[in-house]
Amino acid sequence: MLNLKTIFFLLVSIGLSAQSYNRKISPISSKWSFKEVGSDKSYTANVPGTVQTDLLANDLIPDPFSNDSETELQWIEEKDWEYTTQLKISDSQLSYQHLELLFKGLDTYADVFLNGRLLLSANNMFRKWSVDIKPWCKSGVNELKIVFKSPIHENEEKVSDYPFKLPSGNETVDTKVSAFTRKATYQFGWDWSPRFVTAGIWKPVYIEAWNEVRIIDAYCETLEIKKDTALIHLETIIESKAAKGHYELEYFEKKERVELQAGENRLHLTFKVANPKLWWPNGMGEPHLYSFPLKLKEGLQTADVKKLQFGIRTVELVQEKDSIGTPFYFKINGETVFIKGANYVPQDAFLNRVEDSDYEGIIAKAKEAHFNMLRIWGGGIYEKDLFYELCDAHGILVWQDFMFANSLYPSSTDFQLNIAEEVKENIIRLRKHPSIALWCGNNEIEVAWGNWGWQNQYNYNTIDSTVIWNQQLQLFQHLIPDILKQYYPTANYTSTTPLSNWGTPENFNHSSMHYWGVWHGKEPFQNFKTNVGRFMVEYGFQSFPDYSLLQKSINKGQLHLQSDVMRKRQKSYIGNGMITKHSEKWFGKAESFEDYVVKSQQTQAIAMQVAITQHRLQQPHCRGTLFWQFNDCWPGPSWSVLNYDQSEKIAYQTVKTWYAPVVAIPSKNEDEIIFYITSDKRETQNLTLTLKIKGTNTTKYQSPDLIVKKGEPFLLRTGLKPEGEFDLKIKLEDRGKTIWSTNVPSYLLF
Repeated sequence: MLNLKTIFFLLVSIGLSAQSYNRKISPISSKWSFKEVGSDKSYTANVPGTVQTDLLANDLIPDPFSNDSETELQWIEEKDWEYTTQLKISDSQLSYQHLELLFKGLDTYADVFLNGRLLLSANNMFRKWSVDIKPWCKSGVNELKIVFKSPIHENEEKVSDYPFKLPSGNETVDTKVSAFTRKATYQFGWDWSPRFVTAGIWKPVYIEAWNEVRIIDAYCETLEIKKDTALIHLETIIESKAAKGHYELEYFEKKERVELQAGENRLHLTFKVANPKLWWPNGMGEPHLYSFPLKLKEGLQTADVKKLQFGIRTVELVQEKDSIGTPFYFKINGETVFIKGANYVPQDAFLNRVEDSDYEGIIAKAKEAHFNMLRIWGGGIYEKDLFYELCDAHGILVWQDFMFANSLYPSSTDFQLNIAEEVKENIIRLRKHPSIALWCGNNEIEVAWGNWGWQNQYNYNTIDSTVIWNQQLQLFQHLIPDILKQYYPTANYTSTTPLSNWGTPENFNHSSMHYWGVWHGKEPFQNFKTNVGRFMVEYGFQSFPDYSLLQKSINKGQLHLQSDVMRKRQKSYIGNGMITKHSEKWFGKAESFEDYVVKSQQTQAIAMQVAITQHRLQQPHCRGTLFWQFNDCWPGPSWSVLNYDQSEKIAYQTVKTWYAPVVAIPSKNEDEIIFYITSDKRETQNLTLTLKIKGTNTTKYQSPDLIVKKGEPFLLRTGLKPEGEFDLKIKLEDRGKTIWSTNVPSYLLF
């Protein structure tokens, strides 16, 4: 017979085993060093990091953003680099059946050695890499070495041997390799970013110890929403090393018996949520999130656990033809939403320098400016988990490009298999986020093929063109959407952006649009009024970053428009000329370079105001506006409305003003001032407009009550015909409370 002490001991043991997990993940926190391959001298390194930032930290190179350091530091991309550390393995870790070395991200061509043995070779910045090291490691100290090969030299032969010369992003060097390299394209140079081709361990490294089973992934998607219930699909991916096993899955206060086979097990379950609280985008309601622990149990023991968070929402992309063409708009939970936001690019040329606080700051800026969507552009990266978690929490929808931009890509089998794994991994990693509204195959490849003259530029004959284009169609219209359908069947997908080119008037009646008539087409700002598409995915105007920011990275003697440093910092082929042309039209010649910077930002703000107000005004023809671009990766002239350090350019406040939920857009009609009041609010608005006209004579005006409905601009005629130059002070009130106000000078009434 068991005594009380023995019974107590057994109960405690059972309780402990019920809480213990057969999986342990530990970050590698040991010290790293690096050196150029072939050198005897090594230096301390930071992981995550890049070669450039490690060289900078050891005072071996100047600040890459200072003066003309970009040109001086191009040698780094030509070299191979070696990173090493002492990896300490404990007996406790070795007691597990599997001991996995996990790299969240290696940039890009990397050979991984443990105690002199090659364990894996990486070739994709966008994938994670792992290997079971238990057969090759020992208790105590192990030597871990990673050799990064130059992406330039790694691909030179592939480029020269490929049967066709392929367009390769915005590269301006002789040997263009970015199309052959699964790496962030903007790092090879763009018309707003410098060329810094990085290498290094750019994401964290872990040791994962586990036994027979582990949860690889889980996500919830909304199948149906009714008044008092929502039907949710739960998919769980579990890896098992045992031939067969019986387990219990606990989720959302439910339990399910499951049988696992050796290998990958994809389990599909459904459950209902009573009286669901829906996830809404910013401005439409609360972005409510549910969470629960997903537990895999074997008897009383918890084999693995994963915290799962989800939002109950449906997203529909509407593209059925209408009376004038092809619409392109979103319905969230069955309600049409006018999209307001911007294109987002990586926040630094060196990704390891972006802190969690930077992510928090930039999403806060988006929310403050009334954004409900950010587009992650296809020449950057699939962002880190925190970005999407913040978008989930703040109601910012995400348009997610796959990482393909302005290039044609090789069709070799190994390259396509590499892409397939990249696409699969990132779909599985990101599909859990309710913020993701759309997946897009690439940036501007179809419009480039049809309009940019690549066929003549690269001497493709008819047969070549057919072969090359069919290869691209296979990638973007078959391989990627087929994987998406397999792992996220309810997702919205479009093969490219834009779907319609801005070259002809008829195209503005069809689908998504990148409108660059005002910039590359050298058209006047007035054309923002006449050229409005169904969904404006890109448009914009350049400005310089704040003068104070330029002072931190450029010597005083180089701070003028004609200096060698400033000419190189402008990456657009028409940049300074376009800024000068328009800023002088609006504000006259600049008195100094500092004044020129300010005038460039004021001019950009005008462009943003004219474009955004017209996009909102021309509802329901237009259902979305995403300007280019929200943020910057270094202190240089670009289309961004935020400086590199996230401080605000003048245009940010302009965007914030005209993206507000309810605005009054002034115009002139035969010298009479008229207003279009437009609302994005779900409920009907009862408003009054108060107007103060300050000019030769001050005039005041107050409207009668205005009934304004969502998405239906209300025309208000004031009868006022002021002459000469004047300023409008506009205020909208709801039952005596000011909900929006701004000032508009008369020169913007055109």
